[in-house]
Amino acid sequence: MAENIKMAAVDIDGTFVRSDYTYDVPRFKRILSHMKKEGCNFVVASGNQYYQLRDLFPGYCDELSFVAENGAFVKDHKEMVFTADMPKETVDLVIDVCREYPEILNVLCGAESAYCQRGSVSQEFFDLTGIYYHRLKWVDDLKSVNDRILKFAPTVPEEKTYYYYEIFRERLRSRVEPVTSGHGSVDLIMPGCHKASGIQRLAERWGITPEQCAAFGDGGNDVEMLKYCGHSYAMENASPEAKKAAKYICPSNEEDGVLAALEKLFC
Repeated sequence: MAENIKMAAVDIDGTFVRSDYTYDVPRFKRILSHMKKEGCNFVVASGNQYYQLRDLFPGYCDELSFVAENGAFVKDHKEMVFTADMPKETVDLVIDVCREYPEILNVLCGAESAYCQRGSVSQEFFDLTGIYYHRLKWVDDLKSVNDRILKFAPTVPEEKTYYYYEIFRERLRSRVEPVTSGHGSVDLIMPGCHKASGIQRLAERWGITPEQCAAFGDGGNDVEMLKYCGHSYAMENASPEAKKAAKYICPSNEEDGVLAALEKLFC
């Protein structure tokens, strides 16, 4: 089967990395070498910022391709393929809606950096966000940011994740689409701009079909790519909707399930 797989797209949090944000680097590099010999590209497909994802693979990030920010930022190795550009009126509307609910902690995600507004979130939240956004800046007003806006990444109380998901879905209908991996994290993305759309952009560039693509994921924001790819794997720790969308189940992220599955395919 491996000779037919030309792309392996892998989510990061809860999928590729363990809970302590580590992975078996020597093991992965061995697998990557085998994949390259088979003509298979490894694609990092995450809702996280490109600059944070790149730093997970120091010294060899240019050997990989990236579908970052839930499909809003796509790189084919060193070459930029696509960046979303949310219309200004949509950006302002999302900011206005979020400001109505003070417990929403908002992050604006641009192509050059992510941004938090002074006075609306704490320094503690800013520092925690910096773990996932390696380029992060304070601004006085989110509406004043001059950047290509890729998405919003609001954080809400964990027990209210789906309450706010429904609020976003109703109030921002047709402007942005909410996606969530649960745990208080919601991404507000441009319609049709998700991980599967980013993967499709790369597949078309490389002249491969969905049947030649494999995907690994664990959350709601992985569903589209799991459905798109002919070989789809949900982690043992995945959400019910991710498991329903996938063809196969592999061991959890804590058990290096992605590496185990890739070894069976390529080694």
